[in-house]
Amino acid sequence: MKKALITGITGQDGSYLAELLLSKGYEVHGLIRRASTFNTRRIDHIYHDPHNTGEEVKLTLHYGDVSQSEALLDVIYNIRPEEVYNLAAQSHVRVSFDMPEYTGDVTGLGTIRILEAIRKSGVKARFYQASSSELYGSSQPPQNEDTPFRPQSPYAAAKLYSYWVTKQYRDGYGIFASNGILFNHESPRRGETFVTRKITRALANIVKGTQKHLYLGNLDAKRDWGYAPDYVAAMWKMMQHDEAGDFVIGTGEAHSVREFLDESFGYLNLDWHDYVRIDPRYFRPNEVDYLLADPSKAIREIGWTPRVSFKELVRIMVDADMELVDLESPGEGKSLLEKHHGRWHRWDSQVVSMDR
Repeated sequence: MKKALITGITGQDGSYLAELLLSKGYEVHGLIRRASTFNTRRIDHIYHDPHNTGEEVKLTLHYGDVSQSEALLDVIYNIRPEEVYNLAAQSHVRVSFDMPEYTGDVTGLGTIRILEAIRKSGVKARFYQASSSELYGSSQPPQNEDTPFRPQSPYAAAKLYSYWVTKQYRDGYGIFASNGILFNHESPRRGETFVTRKITRALANIVKGTQKHLYLGNLDAKRDWGYAPDYVAAMWKMMQHDEAGDFVIGTGEAHSVREFLDESFGYLNLDWHDYVRIDPRYFRPNEVDYLLADPSKAIREIGWTPRVSFKELVRIMVDADMELVDLESPGEGKSLLEKHHGRWHRWDSQVVSMDR
């Protein structure tokens, strides 16, 4: 039984990755920060207390933080994982302008603390670093592994540091260390402050009658949007590859925020122009206009291809938020699902087996 350690396990990607690894028979360990309130809602459905159920637990959570070198060393030395996935970060680009020092510490220096813990512990672990398409910034699309990096935010600059130290530890110390340069990937587990989830959540509230307007920033920004469970499969494939390396992961298809609005509101036969308002607060000091992946290396070398289209992704997220709003505030009469019967396309969980 392989052991894997996931930092950022309570996030969108961490929760899907935990599910995937458990389905493959791994013993999974996750690093979580100690807080006064629990932040494990994305993984609660797969974490079972043996005192209550008597079932074998293959998911273990450990208190720790990527800002604490000693704690990281202790966890890695004691667990001795075969694979370490670093998904921990302050990952909101707009927030990084407001919290640049914190972003640099967690998103940047956190990576070298983990790599140092692997090196000092002597554990022969393979290491995955969650890099980002934001590294490319103002570079012309399409972007691949040879495209120059031109970061346009404190978040992107911190990710660039992490990218390079991962390569340095691979080349200098012989650690199996790979960078996954993932383009935007979304799901119903995406945080509600990210633009895609902000849109689908607001749409459900608008249909429910609890929200009148949706406030957004730049509607013309184009992104290569994929489905998060597809992308964690790419992470795993990188770690099984014969050689460590750097891989761009994306769909090869870009859409603007405006197109996301067209698709999501149009799915429920609404016109987003009636509800969306522009708020200057949501514009970035440095905008990134156009990110488009060229994933040909990943397709060729690790055999990865995206399975979920842009339209399917939008509908998965709209469906999920419509159902969530119903559960949170059930009203009298028909549910949102029943009201829109005939336009509803529930996603078949058997097709995307990792999103159970």
